[in-house]
Amino acid sequence: MSAPILMALIWLIAANVAAMFPSRDHHWRFAYVMIAIGIPLLGWLTWQQGPIVGLLFLAAGASVLRWPVIYLMRWLRGAKGPKSS
Repeated sequence: MSAPILMALIWLIAANVAAMFPSRDHHWRFAYVMIAIGIPLLGWLTWQQGPIVGLLFLAAGASVLRWPVIYLMRWLRGAKGPKSS
């Protein structure tokens, strides 16, 4: 097994285990750290293993860190223009 895949699996396990414990800030601090680690890791994984494996791990990471993705989508939808009444 290649190093990028092993590191990505460790990242996924760490994110899942950390999500099981209670947190006062609803895991936002941890999510920022995991995003900062995950983006270069995803680039390395995609570079070494190809875009299909990269997209699979991107989907897995987005499912683990779903609230930052949901808030990003809400922000992007709101940034497009005025809301229709």
